[in-house]
Amino acid sequence: MKSRSLKFREAHKVGGSAAFCSILWDHKAEHFVTSSSSDPSISVHDGLSPSTLPPTILRHHQDGVTALALSHDSTFLASGSIDHCVKLYKFPSGEFQTNITRFTLPIRVLAFNGSGSLLAAAGDDEGIKLINTFDGSIVRVLKGHKGPVTGLDFHLNGELLASIDSTGTVLCWELQNGIVSFILKGVAPDTGFSTSIVNILRWSPDGRTLAVPGLRNDVVMYDRFTGEKLFALRGDHLEAICYLTWAPNGKYIATSGLDKQVLLWDVDKKQDIDRHKFEERISCMAWKPNCNALSVIDARGKYGIWESLVPSSMISPTVGIPDILPKKRNEIHNFDDEIEEELHGASESLNDSLVDSDDGESHHTSRKRLRKKTCIDDDGDAYEELNDGSSLPSASEFRKKSHRVHREKQYAGSGAFKSTAASTKYKMQSSFQPGTTPLEPGKRTFLCYNMLGCITTIEHEGNSRIETDFHDTGRGPRVSSMIDIYGFTMASINESGCVFANPCKGEKNMSVLMYRPFRSWASNSEWTMRFEGEEVKVVANGAGWVAAVTSLNLLRIFSEGGLQKHILSLDGPVVTAVGRKDHLAVITHVSDCLPSNEQVMEFRVLNISKMTEELKGRVALTPGSRLTWIGFSDEGSLSSYDSKGVLRVFTSQYGGSWIPVFSKEKKQEENYWVVGLNTTSVYCIACKHPEIFPQVTPKPILTILDLSLPLASSDLGAASLENELMLKQLRLYETQQRVDDMASTGVDTTALEDEAFDMEVSQDKCILRLISSCCSSDSFVRASELMRLLTLEKSMRAAITLVTKLKLPFLAEKFCSILEERLLEEANEAITNPSQNPNKEVVTRVESKVQNPPASVQTSENTEAVMKSSATKLSATTLVRKAKVSEGLKLGKEQTKKDETEDAKIKEIKKLNLIKIPVNNVNKEDKGLRKEVNQEEARRSSNPFLKSTV
Repeated sequence: MKSRSLKFREAHKVGGSAAFCSILWDHKAEHFVTSSSSDPSISVHDGLSPSTLPPTILRHHQDGVTALALSHDSTFLASGSIDHCVKLYKFPSGEFQTNITRFTLPIRVLAFNGSGSLLAAAGDDEGIKLINTFDGSIVRVLKGHKGPVTGLDFHLNGELLASIDSTGTVLCWELQNGIVSFILKGVAPDTGFSTSIVNILRWSPDGRTLAVPGLRNDVVMYDRFTGEKLFALRGDHLEAICYLTWAPNGKYIATSGLDKQVLLWDVDKKQDIDRHKFEERISCMAWKPNCNALSVIDARGKYGIWESLVPSSMISPTVGIPDILPKKRNEIHNFDDEIEEELHGASESLNDSLVDSDDGESHHTSRKRLRKKTCIDDDGDAYEELNDGSSLPSASEFRKKSHRVHREKQYAGSGAFKSTAASTKYKMQSSFQPGTTPLEPGKRTFLCYNMLGCITTIEHEGNSRIETDFHDTGRGPRVSSMIDIYGFTMASINESGCVFANPCKGEKNMSVLMYRPFRSWASNSEWTMRFEGEEVKVVANGAGWVAAVTSLNLLRIFSEGGLQKHILSLDGPVVTAVGRKDHLAVITHVSDCLPSNEQVMEFRVLNISKMTEELKGRVALTPGSRLTWIGFSDEGSLSSYDSKGVLRVFTSQYGGSWIPVFSKEKKQEENYWVVGLNTTSVYCIACKHPEIFPQVTPKPILTILDLSLPLASSDLGAASLENELMLKQLRLYETQQRVDDMASTGVDTTALEDEAFDMEVSQDKCILRLISSCCSSDSFVRASELMRLLTLEKSMRAAITLVTKLKLPFLAEKFCSILEERLLEEANEAITNPSQNPNKEVVTRVESKVQNPPASVQTSENTEAVMKSSATKLSATTLVRKAKVSEGLKLGKEQTKKDETEDAKIKEIKKLNLIKIPVNNVNKEDKGLRKEVNQEEARRSSNPFLKSTV
């Protein structure tokens, strides 16, 4: 037995004894459904991201769900329960349609025919009900079983129905006339009245054989027409088989037994090719339609997916799937009409099958198949017609079969008959409102949750009750609760008010948009808008405006008072939107989902007050993920979070790029529901896996996590320092961009420039610690690269002092040459551009381009002493510089162009002389450095922003 571990996830909680749990896939492998006889709810899981997206929960039964069935086209889902009801839903939305029928005892099994027009239901009651899914009428009741019916399966032609009961008896029904084609008594194990163990049977994908669990822990194959035993699959099952399922192409079959084993069989070779032992008994299995994978669910409600179970050396289970054309949904069998031609053909066949015996008595032929001549078409495909007195194919069946063969030949070249194993087309992500959790009946859910506050709703006496709370009660007003008569499902909140919307519910089935201001000088300041023929998908609000994006790809912008200001057509279906002050960010789809399951989205950031578009670009997502949150940081940067746990911030670097500033660890047992972020931290709510949405009660607690870039593993030991440096570089870059933007508009930038200078000092401190780590690990080239990234001259001199104390004279010499190059560059720049704006700081901004992330190591005692000394000097320098800003601004205006040029030359010459001092005197130079710098600064007060004066 091969050792293989399957990761199981809990779908349903099973307490006490084992339960019968069900699992099935839709025909496109986009969703799968699970249920349990101990749980009244049904879970509809996303087949593309089952671990990240929450399942849709259907709660309509009063007791455990014992049976599930999906129509062939996956448009309808049926469920049966211990509560005696059979319910019908739309799929995959899960919208409840009707209670299609009711029994007096629990239901055990359900099955759709190929067209979905008939639903067969059976259980502990006597008889199998055939239900018309259009009007819910009972077409026919098939009676013949002596025990509870536990298995049903329609033949692909729609004219046969196989059934099995708990006593192990199999009946094959002809649906045209409701008679039994053949009976197989006691061929399967007797399961009694257990609800956790059932007998099951399945037609092969080509419809030629019927697979039934045998009495010898095997699977027995029976002929379609006569019920004759063809062969058996007997292997290593130690106990009876309790479930079986065919591969899509019919070449393999998987069986699960009471011995907790699952065996994979090669049907043609009649031998098992793989097996797996589980901790619990597998009660149900389903092949994934488009790939080599088998989904299983055990008796404890936990499901898993067995990937690549068929060896790569063998034919894939999705290759060579039979072409099956089910009847259209509007084709329902008319069981009351008898076709004269069929009766005549059947009568003649009966007469031919009667033979005279030696004693002169006539009797029916034996149940062995009597083969007629084989008809072979031009392509060499053969089919056989059987002549059996007890099981006769109808004339219409023969004609339909011949017609199908002819039609397959006719359209073979045109590709009209294609395998259902064609590649699955992934769906575009549905729209969502940031900060909203899925609605759950009887539970309080979030309509909105952000850094300011939250809006919750709960159903109350037929309506919903909405409450608004602020995290800081002193920041926002007290807002009274509201009775919701419209059924709002989304909301957005800021300091001024909140906006609500619902999807096509309310008066005249129209979507309603409502705005509720928190403060207003006028009474009755709330307003509503109704949309006919379109529904609101996403809402947002900002400083004096409200926005709604609808299903017609229209962006509607309103004033706070309800004035309709703008209507814009978007380029594609909306995904989500968020507002902050004057800015509105809208995310839309650009195209269909790629074959690699990657969403293609675009964002636009609009300035509502100026009616301009400030940013536009593609949304970066982790491959195979979905967008789960969008928002602005505290500093106003557009940010996103995807289902793979990656948080990104959009920056103007490299012409506009997304930078991943946080990544959830792969082994993390918690999912993070992001609320907001700033320059250093992300604010989120931690949800225990597999939950991805928080509960409203008890009130969730915000978790603050440090930003952490997805760094590669380095050969150093300073990952935290590398992460800190990159984040500081990003923050400094954005601050400098804001300084430039404000200066271009004539706004005073003094405060922002001081903030940028403090960032430079902090960044240089981080670089000095990284240089120390590089020296400790002999990464001298990396240390010289870091030296070039230092912004302040004082920091560069501190680096020279550091490497000198570490007894690295060659590196100190290299650092001196780098400092000399920097001073020469500044001197040339000062000579080339002698006139400087006194209101603008002359700074050589160095963009950091560190590519190899180092990590942290301990430094020597001497190194730590140097670092502390350097930090003290840098801090003191910062204070001196700030004190002289205002004086420099005044005196700088009085200097002439000639004086500035001469002063710059004198300064650079003195600096170059300082550099030429021998390396072994660096310590002495450092001691007198502060005094000399202060003297130089006093002589050059006309330009206090030069970094060399710090």
